[in-house]
Amino acid sequence: MSGIDRRDLLKAGALASLAAACSPEPATSVPAPTPAPAEPSVVRIASVKTAVEGGVLPALIDRFTKRTGTPVRLTTGTAVYDHARQGKADLVISHYGHHDTERFVTEGLGEWPRMIFANQMALFGPASDPAGVRGLEDLAEAFRRIASTQSPYVLNDQNGVRYLTEILWNAIGRPERGAWWLDPKLAKDAALVHASERGAYALWGLTPFLRLGAYRSLELEPLVVADPMLQRMMCSVVVKPGGERRTNVAGALAFQADLLSPESQAAIRAVRYPGKQAVSWLPAGRHNCSDLLPKV
Repeated sequence: MSGIDRRDLLKAGALASLAAACSPEPATSVPAPTPAPAEPSVVRIASVKTAVEGGVLPALIDRFTKRTGTPVRLTTGTAVYDHARQGKADLVISHYGHHDTERFVTEGLGEWPRMIFANQMALFGPASDPAGVRGLEDLAEAFRRIASTQSPYVLNDQNGVRYLTEILWNAIGRPERGAWWLDPKLAKDAALVHASERGAYALWGLTPFLRLGAYRSLELEPLVVADPMLQRMMCSVVVKPGGERRTNVAGALAFQADLLSPESQAAIRAVRYPGKQAVSWLPAGRHNCSDLLPKV
């Protein structure tokens, strides 16, 4: 290499070094500080009505408070995730299939849902039970008997219930939907009232049925409850801090961990509806990743 070449190379290197020295430092994002909990000594829980009216969540909160001394503030309603968005809850309890669960988590506002328990649906019907389904453990067999005896069945026009009904109809060979199949385009309370008036069968949740029966006489009884298809999974979602969400994450995680403990899972199964001896709530902690479960 010639001397001129070496001098040119040294100049180029010097200029490159100077340019690098004069260039601004690349911007680095500094994460925003995690806001301090609004109420660090309290766990704020927002829950759908089912878990509260069915008695299971109040029982679990009572156990947690007695064991840890940590107070829990419980609110209930339907728009539980809106409550969390407003920074008013540290933990949400809802059905896994709640219309807002997925959006809340995928938007980064909540941790991954943890399965905690399942509530109970039932096939209701008149005490006379014309299809002879009382006590069956196979819901599809019960539906087959309803169709084969042409006993009236009222479709509860609620998304999840309609979906379950379609599963049952396909499971029994898609029989003709004749006079026995009643679709009055009614849902929830109205559908069950209509079934009572028609002496018909219908599907619905056990908790809302008992709530309705507390102030309105219904000529219906829960006849089939044992099939696993009648269980509806419920979950807990820890609310992430950020913006106006000044959440008590440590408290929420502590309560969630307590829900998943073997002792609490056993207590879930022991909760009964007033005057009912059948198992009403099913522990669901085992449906989570095994790494999450307590090491016993």
